Amino acid sequence: MAMKISRSQRQAGAYTRKSNSGRYVSYTPEPGGGETTDGGDYARYLVEIPATPDNHPIAAAVAQTEEQYVSSSIFSGGFNSATRAHLMEKVTDSDQNKATAVGRCAVAGCDGRAMRDERGQPAVPCECGFSICADCYAEAARGEGETGVCPGCKEPYVAAEDGAAPPGSAEKLTMVRSGVYARSQTGEFDQNRWLFETRGTYGYGNALWPSENDGGDGGDGGANGHSDLMKKTSRPLTRKLKISAAILSPYRLLIFVRMVVLGLFLAWRIRHVNEDAVWLWGMSVVCEIWFAFSWLLDQLPKLCPVNRAADLAMLKEKFDSTVPSSLPGIDVFVSTADPEKEPPLVTANTILSILAADYPVDKLSCYVSDDGGSLLTFEAMAEAASFASLWVPFCRKHAIEPRNPDAYFSLKRDPFKTQLRPDFVRDRRRVKREYDEFKVRINALPDAIRRRSDAFNAREEVKALRRQRESGLDPPEPPVKLPKATWMADGSHWPAYWSTPSPDHAKSDHPGVIQVMLKPPSASAPLSSDPDSVDDRLPALVYVSREKRPGYDHNKKAGAMNALVRASAVMSNGAFILNLDCDHYVYNSKALREGICYMLDAGGDRLCYVQFPQRFEGIDPSDRYANRNSVFFDVNMRALDGLQGPVYVGTGCLFRRVAVYGFDPPKKKKPRAGGEETAALIAGDWDLSSFPKRFGGSSLLSDAVAELAEPGARRRRALDSAAVAEAVAVVSSWYEEKTEWGGRVGWIYGSVTEDVVTGYRMHNRGWRSVYCVTKPDAFRGTAPINLTDRLHQVLRWATGSVEIFFSRNNAVFASRRMKLLQRIAYLNVGIYPFTSVFLVVYCFLPALSLFSGEFIVQSLNVTFLAYLLGITLTLCLLAVLEIRWSGVSLEEWWRNEQFWLIGGTSAHLAAVFQGLLKVIAGVDISFTLTSKASGEDADDEFAELYAVKWTALMIMPLTIIMVNLIAIAVGVSRTIYSVLPQWSRLIGGVFFSVWVLLHLYPFAKGLMGRRGRTPTVVFVWAGLIAITISLLWVAISPPSSNSRLGGQIGGTFTFP
Repeated sequence: MAMKISRSQRQAGAYTRKSNSGRYVSYTPEPGGGETTDGGDYARYLVEIPATPDNHPIAAAVAQTEEQYVSSSIFSGGFNSATRAHLMEKVTDSDQNKATAVGRCAVAGCDGRAMRDERGQPAVPCECGFSICADCYAEAARGEGETGVCPGCKEPYVAAEDGAAPPGSAEKLTMVRSGVYARSQTGEFDQNRWLFETRGTYGYGNALWPSENDGGDGGDGGANGHSDLMKKTSRPLTRKLKISAAILSPYRLLIFVRMVVLGLFLAWRIRHVNEDAVWLWGMSVVCEIWFAFSWLLDQLPKLCPVNRAADLAMLKEKFDSTVPSSLPGIDVFVSTADPEKEPPLVTANTILSILAADYPVDKLSCYVSDDGGSLLTFEAMAEAASFASLWVPFCRKHAIEPRNPDAYFSLKRDPFKTQLRPDFVRDRRRVKREYDEFKVRINALPDAIRRRSDAFNAREEVKALRRQRESGLDPPEPPVKLPKATWMADGSHWPAYWSTPSPDHAKSDHPGVIQVMLKPPSASAPLSSDPDSVDDRLPALVYVSREKRPGYDHNKKAGAMNALVRASAVMSNGAFILNLDCDHYVYNSKALREGICYMLDAGGDRLCYVQFPQRFEGIDPSDRYANRNSVFFDVNMRALDGLQGPVYVGTGCLFRRVAVYGFDPPKKKKPRAGGEETAALIAGDWDLSSFPKRFGGSSLLSDAVAELAEPGARRRRALDSAAVAEAVAVVSSWYEEKTEWGGRVGWIYGSVTEDVVTGYRMHNRGWRSVYCVTKPDAFRGTAPINLTDRLHQVLRWATGSVEIFFSRNNAVFASRRMKLLQRIAYLNVGIYPFTSVFLVVYCFLPALSLFSGEFIVQSLNVTFLAYLLGITLTLCLLAVLEIRWSGVSLEEWWRNEQFWLIGGTSAHLAAVFQGLLKVIAGVDISFTLTSKASGEDADDEFAELYAVKWTALMIMPLTIIMVNLIAIAVGVSRTIYSVLPQWSRLIGGVFFSVWVLLHLYPFAKGLMGRRGRTPTVVFVWAGLIAITISLLWVAISPPSSNSRLGGQIGGTFTFP
C-alpha cells in the first residue's frame, strides 16, 4: 500500500503509516544508520507497537499527572508579566491509580502485588476495577454479606455462577461499573485486549467479529463481513428540497408584475404634477421612488429560496460507525461579559447543554469567554462543571431533550410519556433535587463571594496592623487601609477583576486568566456488551478571560472571539468552531451533527460556515414587537441560501476554522490520470513564512494553523502546562499588534455589527455558506420583550449597518467572487436604515394633507386608484406566497410590517444621525435610558412586557401619532362645516393617516403600560406636542380678521 508523503514531512524526516494490522510503522532512519542497499527512501525503518497489556509506556503516568496539574491550576499572565500557575489543590495521583500503574494492591497500608491470572494480566474481582492482592481479597471476602464488600466502592462483590468470584478469573472480571472493557495501565482503552476477549479481528479500518456458527475459525463468515464493509453507499449527507413550482413560479411572476406596476405608477406620478400643492407632490414622489428602490433591494435576493435537509443516518454510517469516531473536532465558544446583565445561571445552563450534546466526547471542547474577568462567572462555571458529571450521563442514559436542565424541568408536557426504563423516575427525582441545590448555590454565589472577601480583607488588615505593632511603630491614624481584594475559596487573590477596582484588577485592566475546568477525555470510546451502559466521560471545558490593559482597543465581542480562536488553536485546534451567546443553549442535541453534515458532504470544503436560525423563548404570545424575527429568519435567510449563502447573525453559527483564518476557499485540482477531480487545500499554496506577520509570534499557533493544510495528519494535541501557558500568551492585550487579526484574520473589527462584516468578508473571498433549519430547533435563546430594550437592540443593529455603508465593507466595493444577487443583499444591509428618513416624511404627509386641505395628487381619479389597487394587491399576494413557502404565519408577517414602521421612525432614524455625526464630525452619540418603571407583578411571566422605560427614541413615533390624530380631527371638522366639502381629499388623507396609526398601534399600546398606568412623562410629551402643533397652525393660518368673533371655522358655523 503506497503512501504519499508531503514536502513538509520529507523535510522533517518523520514518515509513518498505519498498517492493516493496526500497528504504526515509522520510516524514520535511525541516527548513525548505515547506507541503504537499494537507495530508496524506506530502506531502514522502525516499528512502533501501540500500548498493549504487556507494553505500557512509562511516560503515560507522567502525562496523566501533568493533565491533572493543568486541570487543577489557574494560569494567569499578560503584558510585562510572567505567566503564573496557581495550584488550586494538591496534585497527586489517587492511591488506586498509583496501584494500577505499578501493579500493586490499592488497599491502604498494603504494598502487595495485585492479583493476576495465568496470562499475567490483572484480575479485578469487582466491577469498580479496584486492584487488590490475594490476601486482602480473602480478608474482604470474609466480611459482610455472602460475598464480602469491596474496599474500593464499598459494595458487595458480585457472585459468580459457582459462588463468590474467585481470584484469577480475569476474562469474566474485565468490565467496570459503566460497562466498559478493561483499560490498559495508561488509562486508555486497550484495543488488543478487547479484540482478544471478544474474538474480534482487524478488518479494513474496523473490528470484525466472527459469526456465531463459524466457530471462530475465520471461515466464510469473516470474508462476508469484509465484503459487507466494502459495500459503502455513495448517498450524499445532505439534500436540497426544492420548493414547489406551483408556489415559486407565481411568486417570481408577481415580483416581475409588481416591478412593472411600480415603474408605470412612478412614471404616471412624475408626469401628473399637483399644481395646487407642488411641495406636497414633490415630497411624496421622492419618497415613493426611494421606497420602490428599497423594495427592489429587499425583493430581488428572494428569487431563489431553497430548503435543505441532512441525513444523520448516513453521517453515522460514513464517519461514526468506527471506534473511535472519525468525525472532526468542534470547539464551541460561549461569550459573556457582565454577570449582572447576563446571569451566571443562564450561562451555566448553556454550558451544560453543550457538554451534553450528542457528539463524540473526545471531539468536543467548550471554551467560555468571560470578558469581564468576574470571579462570579468563574465559580459559576466551576459549579456547572461539577454538576455536569451527574447531568450529562442522565441525558445520555434517558435521551433527554432539551438538555438544558432549566428548560427541561420547566417543560409543561408529560416527561414520562416517552420513557420506558424503570429507573427513570428515580434518576429524574435525584437529578431534579441536585439541580435545585445547584441553582441555590449559583444564586448564593454573589453574597458568598462578598462575605468571603470581607472576611479575608478584615483578616489582612488585622495582620498588617499586628505587623506594625510588632515592629514598634504606633498605630497609624487613620487605621491601615489595604486594597479591597476579591478572594477565591482557597484563600488567594482572584487574579482578574475585583468588585472594588484597583490597579491591575479593574474591568479594563487585569491579566489574562485560563482555567481547564474539565480536562479532555481519552480518545478511545468506551465499548461494552452491556446495553444499559452509559458513557460518563465529559468534553473539555476551559474558562478564558483575556488580558485587558489601558491604552489598548479591545474591540468588544470581536476581540474576545479572536482571543478564543487563538487559545483554542493552541489547546485543542478543532477543525470547526461553533459560537453561541451565553443565553443561547443547545435545544436539539443532534444539531452539531446536522451542521457537520454540510461541512463533510461533497463540495462542503467550500463552505465557510453553517448558520442556524435563532429561535427565542419567553416571548409574549402575540409577539407585539416582532421579537421572533420570523420573516427575517424564515424568509430572507432561506432566500439567501439559494444564492451564495445566508449572512452571519452573531450566534448559532458553525465555522470552518480555515475560513476564520482568512484563507481563500480551495481550488479545484487538475484531473488526475484516473479522471478523478478533487478539491482540497494545498499546503504548498500557503506561505508559511508569512504566518508570524499574519497570526502573531506564537510558534504553537503557527503550527496549529499549518496543521489545517493536511487534515488527515492532524493529531489530538497534548494538553500540558506549556500549551496552557502559550494560550495565556496569545490572549494577551499586545499579541494582536502588527498582525492581521481583526483585519483579515478572525472576527473583523471596526463595526458594532462585527458578525455581518465577518460573514461579508468570507463571502467576498469566494466562500459559500448554508442555512440549516432543524426540527426541533437547533438552539434557543432569549430576546427582549420590553419596548425600550427592543428599540435599543434595533438601534445597535442599524448603527452597525450605517457604519458598514460608510466603510470599505460596503457591497459596492465587493469583488467579482461575490454573486450579483448576494451583493444586492449585502448592499441592502447597509442601506436599509436610510429608508427611515423618507419613511418619517411619508408618515407626516397624510397629516399635512389634512391640515392644508390638499392631497398628493390633483384628484382621486380612476388611474391613481387603479395603480394603488394594483400595488396593494401584488404586495398582499406576494405575502401570501411567502407565507406558503417559508412557513411563517400571517400574524407574524403583519407584526413584522408593524415593527418595520416603528423601528424605522425611531431607532433607524437615530442610527442614521448617529452614524453621520460619527463619520463627519467624529462625535459618538449613545442613547440611554432616562427614566425607568418596572412591571409590578413579579409572578407574571410577561411582566417586563408592560414595563415602560422612557427613552428619546420614543419622541418621533409619539409625535407622528399625535400629529395624525389631530390632523384627522381637523380634516373631518373642516370638511363637515365647509361650504364646498372636498370629500375625496378627506378620504385620501384619512386613509393614509389610519394606515400609519395601524402600524404604530403596538407602540401606542406599549406606552399605555398595564391597565392604563401610563407614565406621566408620556402625557407631558403628548400635551407638549399637541400645544406645539396648535400654535404652529395658528401662526401659519391665523383666523380671519373680519369674522364676527374671530372664531369662525369653515362655513357659517361660529362659536356662541
